Amino acid sequence: MDRRLFMEIAGAGLAASMADSAWALPAQSGAAPVVRVKADPARPVISFLSWDTEGGPRADSNLLRDDAPVSLEIRTDGAWHPAGQLPVRRASGPGTGYAIQVRPGLKLVWRVAQTSGGLSFDFSSSGSGLYAITGIRLRFPFNPRLTPTTFLSGQWWGDGSFSLPGILSAPDFGQMLVSASDGAEVKGHLEGDRKQGTMDLVLRLPIPLEATPYRLTFQPVRLDPPAGLEGSPLWPLARRAWFNAWQPTAEWGDQSTPASSPAGVLGNNVISDPASMSLVFYSDMAFWFPKVAGISIASLVRQTAEWWMNDRTSPEGVVAGYWDWRIFLDANTGPLIAAWDYVESTNDLGWILHRISQLEFIAEYYVRRDVDQDGLVEAVQSGDAGTLRGHERGCCWWDALNCGGKDGYSNALIYRAWMCLADLESKLSRHKQQARYLELARKLKAAYVKTLYNPKTGWLGWWRSSDGELHDYATPVVNGMAIEYGLVEPALGRKILDRLWRKIADAGFTRFELGFPCTLAPVRRADYLTPNAIGCPTRPDGSDTFQQYMNGGITAGQILHFLAAHYVVGEPSRADRALRAMLARALGGGFQDGVTNKAGKGIDWTTWAGKPCGYEGYLADVYFFLQAVLLREPSFRRRYYRPTQSV
Repeated sequence: MDRRLFMEIAGAGLAASMADSAWALPAQSGAAPVVRVKADPARPVISFLSWDTEGGPRADSNLLRDDAPVSLEIRTDGAWHPAGQLPVRRASGPGTGYAIQVRPGLKLVWRVAQTSGGLSFDFSSSGSGLYAITGIRLRFPFNPRLTPTTFLSGQWWGDGSFSLPGILSAPDFGQMLVSASDGAEVKGHLEGDRKQGTMDLVLRLPIPLEATPYRLTFQPVRLDPPAGLEGSPLWPLARRAWFNAWQPTAEWGDQSTPASSPAGVLGNNVISDPASMSLVFYSDMAFWFPKVAGISIASLVRQTAEWWMNDRTSPEGVVAGYWDWRIFLDANTGPLIAAWDYVESTNDLGWILHRISQLEFIAEYYVRRDVDQDGLVEAVQSGDAGTLRGHERGCCWWDALNCGGKDGYSNALIYRAWMCLADLESKLSRHKQQARYLELARKLKAAYVKTLYNPKTGWLGWWRSSDGELHDYATPVVNGMAIEYGLVEPALGRKILDRLWRKIADAGFTRFELGFPCTLAPVRRADYLTPNAIGCPTRPDGSDTFQQYMNGGITAGQILHFLAAHYVVGEPSRADRALRAMLARALGGGFQDGVTNKAGKGIDWTTWAGKPCGYEGYLADVYFFLQAVLLREPSFRRRYYRPTQSV
């Protein structure tokens, strides 16, 4: 894509920010996918593997770790042997072929070839004594420091393995549909190490009989637009990055401790944490695409929700937010909303009939947490100034903030969760239960604006603490959520948006390709996690670290709410300007710098100047904002917000 066309897509105001941008301009939209593979001429290994499904320069960067090639391993005599340590000679034919002598009179042949836009791996054997081979596996040592390559399969097993076919997803590089020829049963697993920053994809291959060779194929995948969005000029900018929200985890860490992850649970990234309060980001993105290239993305949502309900819910109905932290007010909304996303997109009524009692059980926790019976659900944290210290956490996804008491962010999600649960009850004709959750939602809505509106600023504060103080930091996120979900009526919503835009202008923020700040005013030290969390200020007024991490920093995913609020109230132009800039940056890979796992180095959060101030480096939540491409359209809004329109 040339710079002039790029600027037209991105919109006015982006040109001045391009000079210090670290991300590359994207390739021409619609260009043919590019695949690069370098097979060693003498040894059975692949030293370079990469692709760019949008036809750009990404394929110039090796997806593999340095000095760790793709390798074939063969099990004989009770032990695994790298094929490179066995006698090998070149095999004739197309591509690069290796004839590996397993033992005298027995050869295994592996052939690597580029096909139209993809790759093929052929496996065959010749000779006698094939029974001596008891296993074959192919190891791909990917480099998460570059990008967290993971695998999307519709079939995961209890031992953490998955079956082909599936989608090999390299964020910002693209996706490959991996399948085996008829009759070849291939399973795989992900081996992760968070501390070392490594992730290996291991495919367990069948032993090829001499008369029945088989082939693995890798074919590029491009996400077709959902019905009703055909021809949209914005869709080519979003389609590849849409996959970035889906990061099934590798098994990493000691599984007997909470600071670990099982295999196949949607999480922050392939070697990071699952977080229940983030599940809605992934499930909402899957809602529009329950199947991709024949692979069930919805099943990943289902099994993730089941894991949280079965393995991470206390006897009191409290879902852990992450690790073993059961203090997050928004945690229970993850499985509730994900369940609606799954059932609405698949019509799997048998599943919801089986799970409805569990969902009611975790929803009832919120009923008990409405301590004063005013309709809003109170956090266990008070939210009082100066009370968030040491190893504690705030009450929601924004865990470095002192949010608590009557929290606007959590209660907006609880409102949506109750409405989603009511809709699920209606699908099962459980009308009494449906009426109960509708009434809870109505009561919450009646109290929401009354409790959080600040007449001095003309917008909603973030939380009202137990001592009655309103903590107002001019947040586009919470105000956007309240407008988007219908907790704020459209007329007031338009006024709130206008006032926030004036605040944005007064603050001098112009880098719309980054997203929007989470707060437009500094968070005072008494409302931050002390003494030394990322972004924690030393000055009482918070000004010294303003624009860093949760003290007014920017993480793009949460900005969907602010963008969507504009579409809901019928004022799309300002949101469109920012969305186009963000999409152009996403196509160029600008929202991640690989798995960093180091404070202040990850670009999952940025300052207003675009400098890294996060720690993950890659955070799947970031790509939640891409839904704005769909929610610009009335038909998509009607479908997405349907449960929340019942009150």
